Amino acid sequence: MRTAPTEQPSPQRTDRDTPASRTAATTPLAGLDQVPWHDIKDSTGSAAAIPRLLGDVARGDAATARAALDDLRKRICQYGFVVEQATAATVPFLWELAQSPRVTCRPQIVKLLKNIADARQWESVATVYPKLLNHRENHVVWERRARQAVRARRGALRTLLAEVRVREADRELAQATTELADTLAE
Repeated sequence: MRTAPTEQPSPQRTDRDTPASRTAATTPLAGLDQVPWHDIKDSTGSAAAIPRLLGDVARGDAATARAALDDLRKRICQYGFVVEQATAATVPFLWELAQSPRVTCRPQIVKLLKNIADARQWESVATVYPKLLNHRENHVVWERRARQAVRARRGALRTLLAEVRVREADRELAQATTELADTLAE
């Protein structure tokens, strides 16, 4: 299989300890405005709705958060395995939400991260149909970046695993976290 070009801009956040990242620890989703959401695509077209959906997941009641996460999933990881251009930019925020005890749908967020880490739909198609790599919108690159974004934050798994060991009541989060850890260990 040919190597896909990677010249598309990456709006990923970094893990460096800067004043902005220290603020992010106290202000949920502080870096949302640093991503050019209007310029990147999700499965519906413009990814402009993603910040609102992430905010609803972060601050909504259980029903609102779950509905927003379901919509977000359809936009960035359709069918549980087809990622979009906006997926890699969304992943750091998903990690942040997964680590926040206030978020009501944390197990589902961790499962979404696992789906993204497992995504190889476009790569599989490209092995059979290499012309896919010549398209202006290179889905293979989007998929690789999304997987890399999940792996880049895998250090957060230690915190999540430690938390679920202490709080045995949240078995669903424990199972989702363990499954993601197994996927990232491969």
